[in-house]
Amino acid sequence: MEDKLKRIYIPMTETGFYILYFLQEENHGYGIIQLTKEMTNQEITISAGTMYGSLSKMEKDGLIHMTKEENRRKFYLLTALGKEILALEIKRIERLYKNSIGEKSI
Repeated sequence: MEDKLKRIYIPMTETGFYILYFLQEENHGYGIIQLTKEMTNQEITISAGTMYGSLSKMEKDGLIHMTKEENRRKFYLLTALGKEILALEIKRIERLYKNSIGEKSI
């Protein structure tokens, strides 16, 4: 994997994380927005502008690819590179979590 892409995507924004996470299965932008709201109890709301800008950039960078277009909705899926980037981010988050529960509060 290109080091440049690692530097761009890791650490990942929360928005970027949810987009890639929900593209492990074929989905479209509006579907990702709804699933993110549901999973986060409405704490994270991805705006349409952020969503479609992110999808465009991720597609250009090779993390996702469009699978089909139905009723003006474009469906996307992770590429092998996208899966690799998501796995690295999950590993990073797990490390942060493990380190945080191992430390005593000051």
